[in-house]
Amino acid sequence: MPKMKTHKGASRRFKITGSGKILQAKEGRGLKRNRAKRVRRMYGKMLPTSDTNKNHLQVALPYGIK
Repeated sequence: MPKMKTHKGASRRFKITGSGKILQAKEGRGLKRNRAKRVRRMYGKMLPTSDTNKNHLQVALPYGIK
C-alpha cells in the first residue's frame, strides 16, 4: 500500500496531544488590531474539538490520530 497523504490545512489547524485529544485554534485570527483586547487574548489558545469531527479528522490526518 502507498502512503496516505495528510491534509495540510487540517495539519495546520489541529494539534494532537500525547493522550490523543484533538485541539483546535479559535477562528477569525486574521486582522487582530481592530478586535477588542479580550478577544485578542483568546487567539493563542487551543480548545478541545468535538467528538463528531473525529471521523473526518481520521481521514484528513491519517498518522496523527490514535
